[in-house]
Amino acid sequence: MQVHEVEAVDEVLRHYSKRIRIAAIEYGHIDKDTVDSIKQRLVTVLFQFRHDRQVI
Repeated sequence: MQVHEVEAVDEVLRHYSKRIRIAAIEYGHIDKDTVDSIKQRLVTVLFQFRHDRQVI
C-alpha cells in the first residue's frame, strides 16, 4: 500500500467515524469489536472497488 492510499483510507475512516460509532452502539455503549468489524469491512470494500475500477 502506498502512502497516498494510506492517507485516503484514513480520511474515509475519519469521515465515517461518527456513523460507525453510532452503528456500533449496543445496550447504550459503543462496542469496540463492532467498530473494528465495520472498519475492516469498509476498508475491504474500498480496495475491492479500487481493483474493480482498474479492470475496466
